[in-house]
Amino acid sequence: MVAGEAGNLIAQMRRGVLPYCVLAMLRDEERYGFELVHSLGRVDGLVTGEGTIYPLLSRIRRQGLVETSWRESASGPPRRYYRLSLAGRDALDDFAGSWRRLRDSVDGLLGPERSGSGNSAPGTSERCDDGER
Repeated sequence: MVAGEAGNLIAQMRRGVLPYCVLAMLRDEERYGFELVHSLGRVDGLVTGEGTIYPLLSRIRRQGLVETSWRESASGPPRRYYRLSLAGRDALDDFAGSWRRLRDSVDGLLGPERSGSGNSAPGTSERCDDGER
């Protein structure tokens, strides 16, 4: 490891968890693409744009993890809404278990947090794991 590689490491971790964060956001309600972009923009460390989310949504749709439907919009063109499929729910459940184990293992190795700051931005309500912080 070389000093200064942390930014690249964070980008790689974000790329790995982002599909599951999107699935988690669809767990309880269907949403359209721009709504997902906007919600992710409010989550510390997950700020992303349309150029990342729309290809991701297309990929997870082809993988059968989400289902879609088109709806008219009063404020513009029709919108594609995404909802979690049964396969997507299973994939999210598997990820959540793996995430907890990995997070707990890494936290155990790192030891107690010494800085006193939390892991998320104040006022952030969106979660990308199983709802625990």
